[in-house]
Amino acid sequence: MKRKRIALVIGAGSVKCAAALGVLRVLRQAGIVPDLVVGCSGGALYAAAVALGLDVATAASRTRQIWTRDVTGQRNRHALLQAVLPKQLGFDGRFGLRHDALMRQRLDDAFGSQTFADTQIPLFITATDFMTGEQVVLDNGRLTDAVRASMATPFVFAPWEVDGRLLVDGYLSDPLPVNVAIREGADVILALGFESPGQHTMDSPLRYAFQLSSIMTNSIFKARLAFHNLAHHAEILLLLPQFRQRIGLFDTDKFPAIITAGEEVMQAHLPYLQTVISEQYSVISELKTDH
Repeated sequence: MKRKRIALVIGAGSVKCAAALGVLRVLRQAGIVPDLVVGCSGGALYAAAVALGLDVATAASRTRQIWTRDVTGQRNRHALLQAVLPKQLGFDGRFGLRHDALMRQRLDDAFGSQTFADTQIPLFITATDFMTGEQVVLDNGRLTDAVRASMATPFVFAPWEVDGRLLVDGYLSDPLPVNVAIREGADVILALGFESPGQHTMDSPLRYAFQLSSIMTNSIFKARLAFHNLAHHAEILLLLPQFRQRIGLFDTDKFPAIITAGEEVMQAHLPYLQTVISEQYSVISELKTDH
């Protein structure tokens, strides 16, 4: 009997995506290794870490720096002037309210010159074609370029060009890209999804942009999830971590609680997962357990 192929799909969710590290810890302790990993938006960052085979502590340390508030701290004044004087300053769609130099530097710190070819597990990162709105699946080239494109939050960071295509955040086409795992032949899909929090106050253009992103993300998430539940032809285990406190966009101090939430949701689904793959999945006994 053919062995079932397992996919881990990590959806959009900003800092909450660190819950993927808790999911990873539980899977490794059970001797289960995904056959492929798919990431979108903030989930792209953790999908890359999982695919590279990083241990939980190292992945948490490298990715924590991405979510610090200073990453979005430097205003892009030229972009604001372009919005006011588009013809005079040559507005071309590469618009973002914040400079991305620090974000790019930290992505380079996390992944350096590593490419998709350096991963231990096949990796797929999704973004959205800015001109057509189509989902774009990236599976070659530099990891930093793919993650940067997938995390190009509208209004906040400018779109990012990859292979001649101008790309924006992956959540705009699908915040939980289960379809990619289905297309790649996965039989069992662990779909880690999140609802995006709204803003308590609307006192800046950045908060305004994040609020719009949250509304769009949640609407698309619910619609696509309903579609997959009706039309899927693979076993989809939806993992929705429950957080006991509000998690803000930059709450890196809550990493331990976020990772724990990921562990808890995976532990709850683990017995069923083991039943689904029993007698067909070869446990890799030499895999070291994370502590």
